[in-house]
Amino acid sequence: MYCNYCGKCIQDDANVCAYCGTRVGGVIARKRLVRSREGRKVAGVCLGMAEYFDLDVTLVRLVWLITALVTGGIGFVAYVVAWIVVPEEPYKLAANVPTGQVVTNS
Repeated sequence: MYCNYCGKCIQDDANVCAYCGTRVGGVIARKRLVRSREGRKVAGVCLGMAEYFDLDVTLVRLVWLITALVTGGIGFVAYVVAWIVVPEEPYKLAANVPTGQVVTNS
């Protein structure tokens, strides 16, 4: 990637140019660990982990359950802690789409 201001070659994941210090436009958004609102079974912790690490949600749920059973309940406590600590996904608001009706004053 090239800096739009000085034209020098910079890293693809850079936020600012290392040569001139100018902010680079079009920075790719980074993934965040959030509890999903749609498709969750209990609190969305496993689904959020699966989306963050790009894994199958069934695999994450199975590993979490096996961990909870093998560790004598520590996995259940870890799930509750994750439920409290990991933020919930923001609500998706509907777009304000015009209806196509034109109002004229006659």
